[in-house]
Order: sequence, then structure tokens, then C-alpha cells
Amino acid sequence: MIRSLLLASAAAALALPAAAETIAIVNARIEPVSSAAIPAGTLVIRDGKIAAVGANVPVPAGAKVIDAKGGVVTPGLVAPSSNLGASEIGGVRETRDDGTGNALSAAFDIAYGVNPMSPMIGLARDGGITSSAVTPVLSGSGAGAHVHADDGEVEEMTAGKDGAGDPPLFGGQAAFIRLKAGAPDIVEASKLAVTVSLGQSGARAAGGSRGASLILIRSALEDARAFAARRTAFEQGATRDFGLSRLDLAALIPVVQGKVPLLIRVSRAADIRQALKLAADEKIRIILEGAEEGWMVAPEIAKAGVPVIVDAQADLPDSFETLGSRLDNAARLHAAGVSVAINGSRDFNNLRQERLNAGLAVANGLPYAAALAGVTLIPARIWGQDGKIGSLDVGKQADVVVWNGDPLETTSWPLNVFVAGVEQPQDSRQTQLRDRYASSDQSGYPAAYR
Repeated sequence: MIRSLLLASAAAALALPAAAETIAIVNARIEPVSSAAIPAGTLVIRDGKIAAVGANVPVPAGAKVIDAKGGVVTPGLVAPSSNLGASEIGGVRETRDDGTGNALSAAFDIAYGVNPMSPMIGLARDGGITSSAVTPVLSGSGAGAHVHADDGEVEEMTAGKDGAGDPPLFGGQAAFIRLKAGAPDIVEASKLAVTVSLGQSGARAAGGSRGASLILIRSALEDARAFAARRTAFEQGATRDFGLSRLDLAALIPVVQGKVPLLIRVSRAADIRQALKLAADEKIRIILEGAEEGWMVAPEIAKAGVPVIVDAQADLPDSFETLGSRLDNAARLHAAGVSVAINGSRDFNNLRQERLNAGLAVANGLPYAAALAGVTLIPARIWGQDGKIGSLDVGKQADVVVWNGDPLETTSWPLNVFVAGVEQPQDSRQTQLRDRYASSDQSGYPAAYR
């Protein structure tokens, strides 16, 4: 029974959707995100891209017509930071490819572990998510690792077969994926940022002190600059010793050159100030993730021009570094001029929380337009993908979702999901299990038992 279910899942994952065609979505409230909403309009998709959008757009001859019946059309949602495709079961270390062991830190590239056949991808797509940044976390080396509920990092509980050692300072390199069913490779871009943690997680990686973690990060950046300037001498053994391996130093060169940012996971206001100072002193780009106490230093974040990825649901003082958490964090950051992306749970089963968290932010003062941008255009911009996706502009790739109502309401759901103009199957492992066990024949038994 299990074997047949797995085969059915694999067949569904390998089944390619229909090729891109000309599609006209009519009778819809259209939220382009980059411009004002269109109360009743038409959106045309042709050759995988948005061909026209507006209130009086004619339906092309021969186009497939989808009647939205007053529903809402938005860009596909963009998850700003997740482990989608790189992790399967949180408590089973062997299924987690979102963190490295002792051998690598900055050089770890999460893109190599992305599984396009992950059953979690269909589940995320059924929630309106069409793309995601996939970001690594700090991890230990062995099989006994577990995930911290407070920060999403993986900590070593039992030494693994690759031996004991200090945890890595950097988490590794981020990637960006598009959730197109049946595609053999869903990685759109890789090596987009190097992740690092300050606060409690950074202190653990540095041996217990926040100050030590900052000194080590600064030292690593200094070493990367020296390594970039003297690579030939390094290969000849004619340089001083560096604190990181050749691979890790090479991965940090684009960071110190300002080509890619550091994604800094941080919570406490004091630590956020240290992150901003680090960026200014080292002349590097940064992205903040978490920032539960960001509202306390919002003007400073805005002045630095640093984007922030927040969990709008975070409001509990569940650690000493999140005592200032509050539900209007996103609203206060936005009001100060910060570019705010809204994250759902990093838990791959709960990525649907992203849009619900955006709705929660609206209920706590964030303007609706800013909340919608926070789950579409802003995360696309953070990861350098806004030239292709994130808004319903003519010429962009048609990552489009048709909703039966307001996408930020809990009672709404996607009716149609398009990635690059191709309608995606609404078929996840959950729906397969439902269909397998729900129906029954005259005997009263579902098909799975016959």
C-alpha cells in the first residue's frame, strides 16, 4: 500500500502540466501590487508572460477564458526565507539538507540539496506560493540534531560520525526556487546571500558570547579580503594562517565586494544595532531576518536602507532577546520607511502562514497594499528577482494566482495557480491521501483497503 502511494506521488510529481498558452482571466479584482488595484478587470497571459492587464482589456481570439467570478488575482506569493525543497521531516536529521556540518560554513550551497520532487512543494503551491528563497541555518554535525523552536537553528545534541568540533560560524549560501510542477530543476538562482546569526544563535556558534561572534565575523571578512588580494600567495603557502578554509573564504569574497548580502538572523534591538554597525564599518550589504525588536530601532534600519524579513505573528517573549516582540512590529517598521517582507513559518508544512501573517499585520496597522507587497514584490526585490516576478506588470513572467476572495483572509483559497504562464496541478500528497482514503464502495471500504 505504501509502495503504491509513493509511486502515485512520484508519477504526479513527474507529470508535466500543459504547455503555456494564451489565457484571459476575466471578472476579477486585480492587485498588480506595483500600482493601484483594478476593481474589475482582465489579465492576459501569453507565451508564459503577462501580455495585458487592465479594466478594458479585450479577450484575445482563441484564448482560454477563466472567469474569476469577482475573485481576486494577485502575483504568485514569494516566501522570503524557508527550507522548502531542502528539508522533509524536521525531527529526522537524514532528511534535512538545510544545514551543513563542521567541514563547511560560508561555502555550503543549499541549492545542491534542493529536491524538485519534494511533496512539500505541491502543498506550498496549493497555498498560492509560486517561488521561495531557500536559506540555510546553522547546524551541528551529527544525527542527533534538533530544531530550536525559538530561532529555527539546528543544534547538535549528540556527536555524529563526522566527529566533534565547533559549530560553523556561517550557515551557508541561499538559493531561489520556482515551484513549477514537473521541472527537473527548480533552482532559479543560487549563491544569493550568505547566512549568519547574531544574538543567542551566534553566541552559541562562537562559544557562548555575542561579542565573540561579532569579532569572529569581522575577522572572517578581513580574512576574505586578504585571501582575495593574495590568492596566488595563499596557494603557495606564503600567507598568514586564515581562520576559515579556502572554500569558505572564497564564498565570502562576493560579500566583502558588495555583490551579495549577508542575511543576518537577529532579534534583539541591541543586536540589530550591532548588525547595522557591522554593515557600515565593513561596507557590506545586509538583510535582517527576524528582527522581533526591530520596531525599537526602526528609524536606524530605515536610514541604513536595510530590508527586513519579519514573522508578523511573533509577539511572545519566549526568550530574553525577544522581550520586546509585538504584533505591530511590521506596521511600525513600514511607517518608519523600512522595506518589510513577511514570512510564514520556516516549517515547510506551514508556508501557507505567510499570507495569514500578512493579514494579521494588516489587523495590527500595516496598510493592506504594503502587506500584499510584503508577500510578493518586496521579497522578490530582496532576492533580485523583481525584474521577472513579484507584480502583475506587462512583460513579467506570469506567476499568477486566482483567489476566491481576499488572499489575506483565512477563508480564501487559490482557485488557479500559474507559474510562468503554466497552470499548476492542485495535487499534493495531502489531496492524494484524502482521495485514497475518503471514497468507499458498497462494502464500505475505501479503495486503499481493497
